[in-house]
Amino acid sequence: MKEKAKTDKKGRRRLYRALIIVTAVLVNVLLGWLINKAVLPLYLDSMGTVFVTAFCGFIPGVIVAVATNIFSVFYNPDSMYYTLVGVLIVLAVEWCAHSGRSRKKSNAVFLIFLLSLIGGVVGIIFQWLLLGGPQFTDVANGAGIITGGNTALYFPVCLLLNVCLNFVDKAITTVPALFMIKLFPSEFRDYISGGNWKQRPLTEEEREVIRKGERGRRHSIRFRLTMMLTLACVAVAVVMALISINLYYEDTEAQYQGNALQAAKFAASVLDPDKIDMYLAKGWDVAGYAETRELLTHIRDGAPGVKYLYVVKIKKDGCYWVFDLDSDDAEANEPGSKSEFEEAFYPYLPALQAGEEIDPIESDDVSGWVLTTYYPVKNETGKTVCYVGVDVSMTYLSGYMVRFALRTIMVFSGFFVLILGCGLKISGTYLVYPVGSMANSIEAFSGLEEEAEQKVLDANAARLKKLEITTDDEVETLYRAICGMAETTADQVRSIRHFADATAKMQNGLIITMADLVENRDSDTGAHIQKTAAYVRIIAESLRSKGYYTDKLTDKFISDAVMSAPLHDVGKINIPDAVLNKPGKLTPEEYEIMKTHTIAGREIMEKAISTVNGENYLKEARNMAGYHHERWDGKGYPEGLKGEVIPLSARIMSVADVFDALASPRVYKPAFPLDKALSIIQEGAGTQFDPYVVEAFMDALPEVKQVLSKYQEA
Repeated sequence: MKEKAKTDKKGRRRLYRALIIVTAVLVNVLLGWLINKAVLPLYLDSMGTVFVTAFCGFIPGVIVAVATNIFSVFYNPDSMYYTLVGVLIVLAVEWCAHSGRSRKKSNAVFLIFLLSLIGGVVGIIFQWLLLGGPQFTDVANGAGIITGGNTALYFPVCLLLNVCLNFVDKAITTVPALFMIKLFPSEFRDYISGGNWKQRPLTEEEREVIRKGERGRRHSIRFRLTMMLTLACVAVAVVMALISINLYYEDTEAQYQGNALQAAKFAASVLDPDKIDMYLAKGWDVAGYAETRELLTHIRDGAPGVKYLYVVKIKKDGCYWVFDLDSDDAEANEPGSKSEFEEAFYPYLPALQAGEEIDPIESDDVSGWVLTTYYPVKNETGKTVCYVGVDVSMTYLSGYMVRFALRTIMVFSGFFVLILGCGLKISGTYLVYPVGSMANSIEAFSGLEEEAEQKVLDANAARLKKLEITTDDEVETLYRAICGMAETTADQVRSIRHFADATAKMQNGLIITMADLVENRDSDTGAHIQKTAAYVRIIAESLRSKGYYTDKLTDKFISDAVMSAPLHDVGKINIPDAVLNKPGKLTPEEYEIMKTHTIAGREIMEKAISTVNGENYLKEARNMAGYHHERWDGKGYPEGLKGEVIPLSARIMSVADVFDALASPRVYKPAFPLDKALSIIQEGAGTQFDPYVVEAFMDALPEVKQVLSKYQEA
């Protein structure tokens, strides 16, 4: 049901957009036709284009613009050449709508000014190429009056006047279009424009994030697509233009050759072969010469593309004129006068002198660049008595082809921008934005710290799912696969964390159990493991707050140190009760036995590390157990380590252990007063203890007192 509802919604949206597009095209064409009939210097054919572009988006706007130019040929044959202007108007409106400019009244003028620049500048350039001057006589007359005949200023003034007229034209069309958009409810506008996305519509901030990501890469997908589409469009436009021009040139040349041949045949049919020699000898004095010349002139003038038509007799010593219709030098080309053969005719002289028909000859000599057709005039016996020569001007043909090429380029320029713009828009909708959105979501997901909370992981997985990419192609398949992987990853992390928490609780339980075994044998420790663990936390956090050992004092290090603190005396499990609980002072031999608890504790922890995969967790327990009796000055035991060679956790435990031993009662001594205990700690800074650790301990004295007070009351 849900999928059917989505399909129905898309179908209705397409129907509404189709109706809007058709209506907009009709409005453009009707207004353009009316203004053309009224012979006013305006166009009024862009109202529907502005409305549809701002209301529905780029591609519907382009459809309206191109369709308007196509259907406008019924009243303006040149409208197809202005396709580029319509497409540029769509781009300008799309840019303003995308940047939010068209939504502000103060910026409506900016949009009108931008459209008038496009229509005025590009329009006047195209008018000059097509018509050789302004389209409207009002512009031409106004420019003539303003410039006073100054040709250098004529084009700039025409350009300025055309921009001003376009400002009026675009104001008349843009203001009503923007006003009509406001008449529709915002929900309907969002519903219609929502079809431009193949995912959840992105906000401007989200799109800017994607664009920043593209700028940060050497070659983004958008850049590669732009280059590919540009090269493809240029290649297609150039190839199609060249093919069109070449085919048109060949067809036109063949048509002119045909016209020339038909004109030559027609001229040959009106000539009397028996009078050719008389025309050569007496010319104008022969009866019928003038009438024949007039007939030949009509034949020439009635043949499209024919520039010259003449009748000559070819002899071995030269070319003798019978009729020369275009000579300004009557003496040179009078009937019977002789001319030398042009160089281009040398290869054909044997055939001409033999009276044979020859192929057309292209030459660029005395008569200019022409294509000459010679047709033999034969008498009753079949002998060639003269030739009718017809010249087609290739200069005229090439000039016409230049104009054709310009018009072809003008048409292709509009479709070039059309294809490029549509290609980039479609690729952005189906590829750039979906892939960019997925990339940003995945980067946010994979860039999370290992300690990131589960709800953050779940939120990022949900964020990825909310993209709702529906391109109906491989991108959507990839998106759904990534969504599944993200959800699976979040679930797996949740399960791993559940097992990790259970494992941590089990480890904590084992640590406390091991510490209790030792404490239960020592009759005088009195919550020693709880207090030292609290002191370790206080000292470590105080060190970090003061900026000492920041590279070492991570959250994990502090957690491991606090959790491992209860095991610092685990080696006492090997000390005999007689030594461990002796009420008096130990003898030197007994003291040596007591000192072995550090070595025993280290060995116990190393065995635990080798047995359980817990190196990262238990190494601080090993350090504390083995080295918490080392001294800063190197006079401690068991190895006599000095300074920072002693592990940091052991240096912290040293202060915590000694302070608790001083401030707590033992079987061999009463508890020292707090001031005395603190004084002893301070005196040991730099000799027995790390001075930074002592400083951190003293700065956190209020918290130390709270712990001490808590366990004294208990």
